[in-house]
Amino acid sequence: MISRIAEAELINLSQQYKAIAVIGPRESGKTTLVKLVFPDKPYVNLENPDMRNFASEDPKAFLDQFSKGAILDEVQRTPELFSYLQQVLDENDQTAQFILTGSNNFLLQQSITQSLAGRVGYLNLLPFSLSEVENLAPTKIHELLFKGFYPPLYDKPFEIQKWLSNYISTYIERDVRQLRSIENLVVFEKFLKLCAGRVGQLLNKNTLAMETGVDSKTIESWIGVLEASFIIFRLQPHHKNFNKRVVKMPKLYFYDVGLASALLGVQKAEQLEFHPFKGSLFENMVIVELLKQRLNKGKLNNLYFWRNSKGNEIDIIIDNFDELIPIEIKSGETITKDYFKGLDYWNNLTGLTGGRVIYGGSQYQKRSHGVEVIPFASLAEINNR
Repeated sequence: MISRIAEAELINLSQQYKAIAVIGPRESGKTTLVKLVFPDKPYVNLENPDMRNFASEDPKAFLDQFSKGAILDEVQRTPELFSYLQQVLDENDQTAQFILTGSNNFLLQQSITQSLAGRVGYLNLLPFSLSEVENLAPTKIHELLFKGFYPPLYDKPFEIQKWLSNYISTYIERDVRQLRSIENLVVFEKFLKLCAGRVGQLLNKNTLAMETGVDSKTIESWIGVLEASFIIFRLQPHHKNFNKRVVKMPKLYFYDVGLASALLGVQKAEQLEFHPFKGSLFENMVIVELLKQRLNKGKLNNLYFWRNSKGNEIDIIIDNFDELIPIEIKSGETITKDYFKGLDYWNNLTGLTGGRVIYGGSQYQKRSHGVEVIPFASLAEINNR
């Protein structure tokens, strides 16, 4: 079994909160992790129709079975439980009574906010990080972009493209129907594929609406569906205006780069070696890796990008409150002076020094003015630098 970095944070939360919610995309390893950390707790899968009906129709009797708590998997399927769960938690001071998992952030957050606010500790669990599978992951960039990081692909010898295609089909048929009464799933799938074609780009909802054939309000609703089920996220522009002309649109990224590749129609890894989207997908992979490093330790997302109206841009700004760390992301394996243009502009504008370039090569360099060039394979060490 592959160890998860987030295990330490889950144990930490279990010593503080009466209930813990582990949320993340389907197949990210939530059930495996909570069963490992809480092996003595009864496990209930609320995707099971019989269990779900019992919990929905008689929530009090359902919870009475578990005097010492339980693991409730996909608990967003039974919102009727939460008000009764509140009473159970309030009657006992024991920590880590119930462990809740969910792959639908909107429905789960809605239920917890209404009934369990202040009683629940949160852990966001995304698919594997690069450091968790460093001895198992492909070493070539195009192969890594094709495979992505969903745990089942590292557990069994699945055909990658088929597994990801099935994941997409199952997601659309099951999770999308739970969140919204979307009548035309064929159009929604077209929208999903168009999103993959916008990885790393500014999110223009009007253009996306025209290409999909729906209005912009529908696009906003559908983006909300994808965000709530941990398919995509919006990277926000940094709010500090150094010259009052910054871009205010967010950028679009996928939580798993393999899924984005599959939606682009990539059939095999070799097709990505010289693919026009290789740079955008590499950028996506690096940004999500940085995000995982935060979430696995229970920290909030502090990642932004910066871009002004003239097109000058920094791929990532890490905002540590008392310092801003600019990062440029380059998929190429050979370091060139163009890699430093964005950082030079940023440092001249802000009066700051330093920054990082994360690239597809293998050589670490420390340049003048504190700029570091870091191979993508050393991403796991970036927070220690």
